[in-house]
Amino acid sequence: MAYNLLKGKKGIIFGALDENSIAWKTAQHCYAEGAEIVLTNAPIALRMGTINKLAEEIKAPVIAADVTVGADIENLFTQAMEHFGGPVDFVLHSIGMSVNVRKGIPYCENNYEFTHKGFDISALSLHRVLQTAMKMDAINEWGSVVALTYIAAQRVFPDYNDMGDNKAVLESIARNFGYHYGAKKKVRVNTISQSPTRTTAGSGVKSFDGFFNYAEKMSPLGNADADECADYCVTLFSDLTKMVTMQNLFHDGGFSFTGVTPAVIEQMGK
Repeated sequence: MAYNLLKGKKGIIFGALDENSIAWKTAQHCYAEGAEIVLTNAPIALRMGTINKLAEEIKAPVIAADVTVGADIENLFTQAMEHFGGPVDFVLHSIGMSVNVRKGIPYCENNYEFTHKGFDISALSLHRVLQTAMKMDAINEWGSVVALTYIAAQRVFPDYNDMGDNKAVLESIARNFGYHYGAKKKVRVNTISQSPTRTTAGSGVKSFDGFFNYAEKMSPLGNADADECADYCVTLFSDLTKMVTMQNLFHDGGFSFTGVTPAVIEQMGK
């Protein structure tokens, strides 16, 4: 059921790769709530994914942008504002990548060249996007920026590797820019710490099924899926959350504040 929560709003969504991705679901849900969308991803991701199918469905242009290249981000905002006839109202940052994870390199043996690349894409890219948007005045007053994160920024999940470091920095950037952008233009910036989700990227983490099943047993409401995360993003893009900023919001069925559950105790006792 749609409520027209985003009627008249315009946004940019980073990171829609395929039908399993949270960014893909969020684009669909935003469109259903009345928003106009511009889709963007790295050129290589556009070639690998099926984003044109989504673009056709939600009547959105696709603009390639490498988030490690400032000129690409400037071009993205320039083209988006030309398309919309002005600044945007919301941005979703759904970007993350670790070469160390992909290559199965343990955390204590990380290749630092790979670490720097993952950090640049997964964390520093948010700073780059927000810095560019602020300079170009590309987000309307009372606009909203959301970045997706994971509780490995606060707790250790060994197989999540250097992505835990990346997410910790991502959340810090969101808090800091939330202050500066809020004071300057009333733009709010938040992160959503989502449950383990069966996306193409998430499933690439070693022992993902263990992550997923453990969180399911530890969460009184169970794991939140991609569609439910998309719904939460919609609320944060809407005017109903105008005074929420600089927050890391746990969307995880209660996992983040649960010490132990009978299901976990039973499993451990076997």
